[in-house]
Amino acid sequence: MHDIDQINAELKELEEFISELKEKEDEFLSTALSEKETLNTHIEHLKNEILDLLIPIDVVDDKDIIMELSPGVGGQEAMLFTKDMCDMYCHFADWKGWSYEILKYDATDIGGLRSAHISVTGPNAFKILKYECGVHRVQRVPKTEKAGRIHTSTMTVAVLPQPTEIDIVINPRDLEFEYKHSSGAGGQNVNKTESCVRITHKPSGIVVENQMERSQHRNKEMALKILRAKLYERELENILKETTSNRKLQIGTAARSEKVRTYNFLQDRITDHRAHINIFGVESFFRGEENLDMLLQKLQKWSC
Repeated sequence: MHDIDQINAELKELEEFISELKEKEDEFLSTALSEKETLNTHIEHLKNEILDLLIPIDVVDDKDIIMELSPGVGGQEAMLFTKDMCDMYCHFADWKGWSYEILKYDATDIGGLRSAHISVTGPNAFKILKYECGVHRVQRVPKTEKAGRIHTSTMTVAVLPQPTEIDIVINPRDLEFEYKHSSGAGGQNVNKTESCVRITHKPSGIVVENQMERSQHRNKEMALKILRAKLYERELENILKETTSNRKLQIGTAARSEKVRTYNFLQDRITDHRAHINIFGVESFFRGEENLDMLLQKLQKWSC
Protein backbone atom coordinates (compact mmCIF):
# COMPACT_ATOMS: atom_id res chain seq x y z
CA MET A 1 0.00 0.00 0.00
CA HIS A 2 2.92 2.34 0.76
CA ASP A 3 4.16 1.90 -2.82
CA ILE A 4 0.76 2.89 -4.25
CA ASP A 5 0.51 5.95 -1.97
CA GLN A 6 3.99 7.05 -3.00
CA ILE A 7 3.26 6.63 -6.71
CA ASN A 8 -0.08 8.45 -6.35
CA ALA A 9 1.76 11.37 -4.73
CA GLU A 10 4.26 11.42 -7.61
CA LEU A 11 1.38 11.21 -10.08
CA LYS A 12 -0.36 14.20 -8.47
CA GLU A 13 2.82 16.30 -8.70
CA LEU A 14 3.28 15.21 -12.30
CA GLU A 15 -0.30 16.18 -13.24
CA GLU A 16 0.25 19.66 -11.76
CA PHE A 17 3.48 19.91 -13.74
CA ILE A 18 1.68 18.81 -16.93
CA SER A 19 -0.98 21.51 -16.40
CA GLU A 20 1.75 24.15 -16.20
CA LEU A 21 3.46 22.78 -19.33
CA LYS A 22 0.18 22.84 -21.27
CA GLU A 23 -0.30 26.50 -20.42
CA LYS A 24 3.22 27.31 -21.63
CA GLU A 25 3.13 24.81 -24.54
CA ASP A 26 6.44 23.54 -23.21
CA GLU A 27 8.56 21.08 -25.22
CA PHE A 28 8.81 18.77 -22.18
CA LEU A 29 5.05 18.07 -22.29
CA SER A 30 5.33 14.81 -24.29
CA THR A 31 7.98 13.49 -21.89
CA ALA A 32 5.80 14.30 -18.89
CA LEU A 33 2.75 12.61 -20.46
CA SER A 34 4.81 9.50 -21.13
CA GLU A 35 5.96 9.46 -17.51
CA LYS A 36 2.34 9.76 -16.37
CA GLU A 37 1.35 6.73 -18.46
CA THR A 38 4.23 4.73 -16.95
CA LEU A 39 3.13 5.59 -13.40
CA ASN A 40 -0.49 4.64 -14.14
CA THR A 41 0.64 1.26 -15.51
CA HIS A 42 2.76 0.68 -12.40
CA ILE A 43 -0.23 1.43 -10.17
CA GLU A 44 -2.40 -1.09 -12.06
CA HIS A 45 0.27 -3.79 -11.64
CA LEU A 46 0.47 -3.13 -7.89
CA LYS A 47 -3.33 -3.24 -7.58
CA ASN A 48 -3.42 -6.61 -9.34
CA GLU A 49 -0.74 -7.96 -7.00
CA ILE A 50 -2.78 -6.80 -3.99
CA LEU A 51 -5.92 -8.45 -5.40
CA ASP A 52 -4.05 -11.72 -5.83
CA LEU A 53 -3.09 -11.58 -2.15
CA LEU A 54 -6.59 -10.65 -0.97
CA ILE A 55 -8.57 -13.21 -2.98
CA PRO A 56 -9.18 -16.16 -0.65
CA ILE A 57 -7.48 -19.40 -1.66
CA ASP A 58 -10.07 -22.11 -2.02
CA VAL A 59 -9.04 -25.50 -0.65
CA VAL A 60 -9.93 -27.04 -4.01
CA ASP A 61 -8.65 -24.32 -6.35
CA ASP A 62 -5.85 -26.52 -7.69
CA LYS A 63 -8.14 -29.47 -8.43
CA ASP A 64 -9.02 -30.82 -11.85
CA ILE A 65 -12.74 -30.74 -12.59
CA ILE A 66 -15.74 -32.46 -14.09
CA MET A 67 -18.23 -30.13 -15.78
CA GLU A 68 -21.85 -31.26 -16.01
CA LEU A 69 -23.92 -29.60 -18.72
CA SER A 70 -27.68 -30.04 -19.07
CA PRO A 71 -30.46 -28.20 -20.95
CA GLY A 72 -33.10 -26.28 -19.03
CA VAL A 73 -36.15 -24.44 -20.37
CA GLY A 74 -36.55 -24.26 -24.13
CA GLY A 75 -36.83 -27.76 -25.58
CA GLN A 76 -34.70 -28.42 -28.67
CA GLU A 77 -33.23 -24.90 -28.61
CA ALA A 78 -32.03 -25.43 -25.03
CA MET A 79 -30.31 -28.62 -26.18
CA LEU A 80 -28.65 -26.78 -29.09
CA PHE A 81 -27.51 -24.10 -26.63
CA THR A 82 -26.06 -26.82 -24.39
CA LYS A 83 -24.07 -28.12 -27.38
CA ASP A 84 -22.73 -24.60 -28.06
CA MET A 85 -21.64 -24.27 -24.43
CA CYS A 86 -19.98 -27.68 -24.49
CA ASP A 87 -18.01 -26.72 -27.60
CA MET A 88 -17.00 -23.42 -25.96
CA TYR A 89 -15.58 -25.12 -22.86
CA CYS A 90 -13.69 -27.70 -24.94
CA HIS A 91 -12.18 -24.91 -27.08
CA PHE A 92 -11.29 -22.99 -23.91
CA ALA A 93 -9.48 -26.02 -22.49
CA ASP A 94 -7.51 -26.34 -25.74
CA TRP A 95 -6.73 -22.62 -25.73
CA LYS A 96 -5.45 -22.80 -22.13
CA GLY A 97 -3.24 -25.76 -23.00
CA TRP A 98 -5.25 -28.07 -20.73
CA SER A 99 -6.43 -31.57 -21.55
CA TYR A 100 -10.04 -32.69 -21.48
CA GLU A 101 -12.03 -35.87 -21.94
CA ILE A 102 -15.71 -36.28 -22.80
CA LEU A 103 -17.11 -38.67 -20.19
CA LYS A 104 -20.72 -38.41 -21.36
CA TYR A 105 -22.20 -37.03 -24.58
CA ASP A 106 -25.92 -37.66 -25.09
CA ALA A 107 -26.65 -36.04 -28.47
CA THR A 108 -30.00 -35.38 -30.16
CA ASP A 109 -30.87 -36.06 -33.80
CA ILE A 110 -30.61 -32.37 -34.74
CA GLY A 111 -27.22 -31.82 -33.10
CA GLY A 112 -28.18 -30.72 -29.60
CA LEU A 113 -27.19 -32.24 -26.26
CA ARG A 114 -29.42 -33.83 -23.64
CA SER A 115 -26.47 -33.90 -21.25
CA ALA A 116 -22.68 -33.94 -21.22
CA HIS A 117 -19.87 -34.53 -18.73
CA ILE A 118 -16.41 -33.12 -19.45
CA SER A 119 -13.32 -33.99 -17.41
CA VAL A 120 -10.83 -31.08 -17.51
CA THR A 121 -7.22 -31.38 -16.34
CA GLY A 122 -5.00 -28.32 -16.00
CA PRO A 123 -3.37 -25.90 -13.54
CA ASN A 124 -6.03 -24.23 -11.34
CA ALA A 125 -8.87 -25.60 -13.47
CA PHE A 126 -11.39 -25.33 -10.63
CA LYS A 127 -10.16 -21.89 -9.57
CA ILE A 128 -10.75 -20.55 -13.08
CA LEU A 129 -13.92 -22.35 -14.17
CA LYS A 130 -15.89 -22.50 -10.90
CA TYR A 131 -17.55 -19.22 -11.89
CA GLU A 132 -19.36 -21.01 -14.74
CA CYS A 133 -21.60 -22.86 -12.32
CA GLY A 134 -25.26 -21.87 -12.53
CA VAL A 135 -28.01 -21.17 -15.05
CA HIS A 136 -26.98 -19.67 -18.41
CA ARG A 137 -29.62 -18.03 -20.61
CA VAL A 138 -29.58 -17.39 -24.36
CA GLN A 139 -31.79 -15.00 -26.35
CA ARG A 140 -31.65 -15.61 -30.10
CA VAL A 141 -33.54 -16.83 -33.15
CA PRO A 142 -33.17 -20.63 -33.04
CA LYS A 143 -32.11 -22.65 -36.07
CA THR A 144 -35.42 -24.47 -35.73
CA GLU A 145 -37.47 -21.22 -35.82
CA LYS A 146 -39.03 -20.58 -39.26
CA ALA A 147 -40.87 -17.35 -38.38
CA GLY A 148 -37.75 -15.54 -37.19
CA ARG A 149 -38.96 -15.06 -33.61
CA ILE A 150 -36.52 -14.61 -30.74
CA HIS A 151 -36.62 -17.38 -28.13
CA THR A 152 -35.22 -17.47 -24.60
CA SER A 153 -33.71 -20.78 -23.48
CA THR A 154 -31.56 -21.92 -20.59
CA MET A 155 -28.98 -24.53 -19.69
CA THR A 156 -27.22 -25.39 -16.44
CA VAL A 157 -23.54 -25.88 -15.67
CA ALA A 158 -22.17 -27.65 -12.59
CA VAL A 159 -18.44 -27.60 -11.86
CA LEU A 160 -17.24 -30.46 -9.66
CA PRO A 161 -13.68 -30.58 -8.31
CA GLN A 162 -12.12 -33.99 -8.86
CA PRO A 163 -10.94 -35.55 -5.60
CA THR A 164 -8.03 -37.91 -5.14
CA GLU A 165 -8.52 -41.35 -3.63
CA ILE A 166 -7.22 -39.86 -0.37
CA ASP A 167 -9.89 -37.11 -0.45
CA ILE A 168 -12.76 -39.55 -0.94
CA VAL A 169 -12.62 -43.17 0.18
CA ILE A 170 -15.45 -45.32 -1.17
CA ASN A 171 -16.28 -48.61 0.50
CA PRO A 172 -16.83 -51.18 -2.31
CA ARG A 173 -19.66 -52.71 -0.25
CA ASP A 174 -21.55 -49.42 -0.59
CA LEU A 175 -21.70 -49.77 -4.38
CA GLU A 176 -24.26 -51.61 -6.46
CA PHE A 177 -23.31 -52.30 -10.10
CA GLU A 178 -25.72 -52.95 -12.96
CA TYR A 179 -24.68 -53.82 -16.51
CA LYS A 180 -26.90 -53.56 -19.58
CA HIS A 181 -26.84 -53.04 -23.33
CA SER A 182 -26.08 -49.49 -24.41
CA SER A 183 -28.88 -47.50 -26.00
CA GLY A 184 -28.94 -44.65 -28.51
CA ALA A 185 -26.20 -43.92 -31.04
CA GLY A 186 -23.45 -46.43 -31.63
CA GLY A 187 -25.01 -49.03 -33.87
CA GLN A 188 -25.05 -52.78 -33.45
CA ASN A 189 -21.49 -53.09 -32.14
CA VAL A 190 -22.36 -51.07 -29.03
CA ASN A 191 -25.56 -52.98 -28.35
CA LYS A 192 -24.11 -56.50 -28.67
CA THR A 193 -22.42 -56.38 -25.25
CA GLU A 194 -23.50 -55.15 -21.83
CA SER A 195 -21.16 -52.18 -22.00
CA CYS A 196 -23.43 -49.69 -20.18
CA VAL A 197 -22.54 -49.40 -16.48
CA ARG A 198 -24.88 -48.08 -13.79
CA ILE A 199 -23.52 -47.50 -10.28
CA THR A 200 -25.63 -46.77 -7.20
CA HIS A 201 -23.96 -45.45 -4.05
CA LYS A 202 -26.32 -46.93 -1.47
CA PRO A 203 -25.61 -44.62 1.51
CA SER A 204 -26.21 -41.40 -0.49
CA GLY A 205 -28.60 -42.68 -3.15
CA ILE A 206 -26.46 -41.12 -5.90
CA VAL A 207 -26.79 -42.97 -9.22
CA VAL A 208 -24.30 -42.63 -12.09
CA GLU A 209 -24.57 -44.24 -15.52
CA ASN A 210 -22.07 -44.31 -18.38
CA GLN A 211 -22.14 -45.84 -21.86
CA MET A 212 -19.70 -43.63 -23.77
CA GLU A 213 -17.24 -46.41 -24.66
CA ARG A 214 -17.61 -49.89 -26.11
CA SER A 215 -15.56 -51.27 -23.21
CA GLN A 216 -17.49 -52.10 -20.05
CA HIS A 217 -14.30 -51.66 -18.01
CA ARG A 218 -13.71 -48.17 -19.43
CA ASN A 219 -17.33 -47.13 -18.77
CA LYS A 220 -16.98 -48.39 -15.20
CA GLU A 221 -13.86 -46.23 -14.73
CA MET A 222 -15.65 -43.14 -16.05
CA ALA A 223 -18.74 -43.74 -13.91
CA LEU A 224 -16.61 -44.14 -10.77
CA LYS A 225 -14.79 -40.91 -11.61
CA ILE A 226 -18.10 -39.02 -11.82
CA LEU A 227 -19.43 -40.67 -8.65
CA ARG A 228 -16.30 -39.74 -6.71
CA ALA A 229 -16.67 -36.10 -7.83
CA LYS A 230 -20.35 -36.02 -6.81
CA LEU A 231 -19.56 -37.39 -3.34
CA TYR A 232 -16.75 -34.87 -2.95
CA GLU A 233 -19.09 -32.06 -4.01
CA ARG A 234 -21.59 -33.10 -1.34
CA GLU A 235 -18.86 -33.09 1.31
CA LEU A 236 -17.66 -29.63 0.23
CA GLU A 237 -21.22 -28.26 0.35
CA ASN A 238 -21.50 -29.36 3.98
CA ILE A 239 -18.16 -27.72 4.82
CA LEU A 240 -19.23 -24.46 3.15
CA LYS A 241 -22.49 -24.37 5.09
CA GLU A 242 -20.61 -24.77 8.36
CA THR A 243 -17.69 -22.43 7.72
CA THR A 244 -18.94 -19.43 5.74
CA SER A 245 -21.92 -17.17 5.25
CA ASN A 246 -20.25 -15.33 2.38
CA ARG A 247 -22.44 -16.15 -0.64
CA LYS A 248 -19.72 -15.20 -3.12
CA LEU A 249 -17.45 -17.96 -1.81
CA GLN A 250 -20.05 -20.60 -2.64
CA ILE A 251 -19.53 -20.32 -6.38
CA GLY A 252 -18.88 -23.59 -8.17
CA THR A 253 -20.61 -26.17 -6.02
CA ALA A 254 -23.62 -24.53 -4.37
CA ALA A 255 -25.14 -22.17 -6.91
CA ARG A 256 -26.62 -24.37 -9.62
CA SER A 257 -30.02 -22.66 -9.54
CA GLU A 258 -28.60 -19.13 -9.71
CA LYS A 259 -29.00 -17.27 -13.02
CA VAL A 260 -25.44 -16.23 -13.76
CA ARG A 261 -25.26 -15.04 -17.37
CA THR A 262 -27.30 -14.02 -20.43
CA TYR A 263 -26.12 -14.29 -24.05
CA ASN A 264 -28.15 -11.82 -26.13
CA PHE A 265 -27.44 -12.43 -29.82
CA LEU A 266 -29.68 -9.58 -31.04
CA GLN A 267 -27.72 -7.01 -29.00
CA ASP A 268 -24.42 -8.92 -29.44
CA ARG A 269 -23.93 -8.72 -25.68
CA ILE A 270 -23.00 -11.07 -22.85
CA THR A 271 -24.15 -9.97 -19.38
CA ASP A 272 -22.86 -11.57 -16.19
CA HIS A 273 -25.56 -10.85 -13.60
CA ARG A 274 -23.43 -11.45 -10.51
CA ALA A 275 -20.83 -8.76 -11.13
CA HIS A 276 -22.93 -6.67 -13.59
CA ILE A 277 -20.31 -7.10 -16.32
CA ASN A 278 -21.16 -6.57 -20.01
CA ILE A 279 -19.02 -7.88 -22.85
CA PHE A 280 -19.80 -7.37 -26.52
CA GLY A 281 -19.10 -9.91 -29.27
CA VAL A 282 -21.15 -13.07 -28.69
CA GLU A 283 -19.67 -15.06 -31.59
CA SER A 284 -16.08 -14.40 -30.49
CA PHE A 285 -17.02 -15.21 -26.88
CA PHE A 286 -18.28 -18.65 -27.92
CA ARG A 287 -14.88 -19.41 -29.44
CA GLY A 288 -13.73 -19.89 -25.85
CA GLU A 289 -10.60 -17.79 -25.95
CA GLU A 290 -9.58 -14.28 -24.79
CA ASN A 291 -13.08 -12.91 -24.07
CA LEU A 292 -14.10 -15.82 -21.86
CA ASP A 293 -10.74 -15.74 -20.10
CA MET A 294 -11.07 -11.99 -19.50
CA LEU A 295 -14.54 -12.40 -17.98
CA LEU A 296 -13.37 -15.19 -15.68
CA GLN A 297 -10.50 -13.00 -14.45
CA LYS A 298 -12.95 -10.16 -13.71
CA LEU A 299 -15.20 -12.56 -11.79
CA GLN A 300 -12.26 -13.73 -9.71
CA LYS A 301 -11.50 -10.12 -8.72
CA TRP A 302 -15.19 -9.42 -8.07
CA SER A 303 -15.44 -12.41 -5.70
CA CYS A 304 -12.70 -10.96 -3.49
